Amino acid sequence: MTRFAPVYRALGMIIMLFGLTMLAPLIVSYLTNDGAQTAYDEAFALTMLCGAFLWYRYRRCKRDLNIRDGFLMVVLVWSVLPAFAAIPLMLHLGLSHTDAYFETVSGLTTTGSTVLSNIDNLPMSINLWRHQLVWVGGMGLIVLAIAILPLLGIGGRQMFKAETPGPMKDAKMTPRIAETAKGLWLVYLGVSIACIVGFHWAGMSWFDAICHGFSTMGLGGFSTHDASFGYFDSPAIEMVAITFMLIAGMNFGTLFLAVNGRSLRPYLHDPEAGWFIGVCLLSILTIAIYIWKDGAYPDLDTALRHSAFNVVSIATTTGYASVDFAQWPIFAPLWMLFLSSFATSAGSTGGGIKMMRALLLYKQVYRELLRAMHPSAVYNIRIGGQVAPQPILFAVLSFGFMYMVSIVSLTLVMAFTGLDIVSAFTAVVASVNNTGPGLGVVGPSTTYEVLEDFQTWICIFGMLLGRLEIFTLLVVLTPAFWRK
Repeated sequence: MTRFAPVYRALGMIIMLFGLTMLAPLIVSYLTNDGAQTAYDEAFALTMLCGAFLWYRYRRCKRDLNIRDGFLMVVLVWSVLPAFAAIPLMLHLGLSHTDAYFETVSGLTTTGSTVLSNIDNLPMSINLWRHQLVWVGGMGLIVLAIAILPLLGIGGRQMFKAETPGPMKDAKMTPRIAETAKGLWLVYLGVSIACIVGFHWAGMSWFDAICHGFSTMGLGGFSTHDASFGYFDSPAIEMVAITFMLIAGMNFGTLFLAVNGRSLRPYLHDPEAGWFIGVCLLSILTIAIYIWKDGAYPDLDTALRHSAFNVVSIATTTGYASVDFAQWPIFAPLWMLFLSSFATSAGSTGGGIKMMRALLLYKQVYRELLRAMHPSAVYNIRIGGQVAPQPILFAVLSFGFMYMVSIVSLTLVMAFTGLDIVSAFTAVVASVNNTGPGLGVVGPSTTYEVLEDFQTWICIFGMLLGRLEIFTLLVVLTPAFWRK
């Protein structure tokens, strides 16, 4: 029996669980008679059969997952599930495997990049499926599986530690890991329902509200319209989106504690929340004044409205657009993409290196400056009143280095293929940060359809690298991982 048999057994269960999520668009397809019924029938049958085969083949391997199993499990889930999710897009829309896989990877990794145009005329079931992928990927299908698989005899702690974003992976909100996962999902579900109701109250149809609610809470940026939020041109809808994007950009663990305690006090003790809100507010004001002074808008109120929505959207790695911000002075969109690299909190559905790591890196740099002036000084780095252990600091420094290496390396590869440097760099940054739109040929008013297949696969690798926070993917790609 193969040494990774428990991984394959668990993967089979997750594939079958994922297959059940296809029932929602399948039912919508039958109710609306949009012509995609056969595609979903075949996709559902194939997904369930493959999952059942894996589970049945390795059903007797019931040992718990170890650390190595956890890493492989996470990588397999995030690379295999998009392949099944792509089947309806290939069968009904006629997309190539590359484009369909890109679209579903973009959804499950909550990136929000798309190769589709004429989205307004897509069948309702296809649009629902795209947005549902973002919602499921937002909190992580693996976290959901952790709440269920223990009932089937599979422990989930290593899966949870490999999947949970941020440097503080060992912190638990409840004594049992399954209870933690259930608590996160219940809070995620509750806030998602509130977001959907808010969108409908602000003027969206129920279908648009559901789709954009899924996309907003997952910070994925998919829309049911080519013009994204520019289609609605509604300050009320934009305000609802800003509110819930900010909520989703902060740690869901903090939200869990706030809901449980019926108090906002946990946010006061969250070292990331204040920085996240402060950086967003300062950036909104700065960019609003900058584009107003440059003449992009006739008055400060209009500039502030569009700055608020688009800055929050990109900073939280959502990727919505209310206007073509690529037409703003170049400083504004570049600063927004820079924000997407670090603004969101660990434990959120956002991408990038996370605010926690950015704070630790800043404090480490400051400590080195103090040491240069006072070699004998003792200066401990504290986060939230606690001293950060040296292993975490070393891990954060390594992560920051690999993050920069990944951005530079993938940009050079994209440039080697003939893509202009602005498009190459911003496509890579948007992919690794799971943000969505870049600049140049992949700007907010265009799609990734213009890329060649090889360039598309580079972006796919970048999205997976960013979603799995670099090391989870790289660990599995090292020869040492496969040695006994």
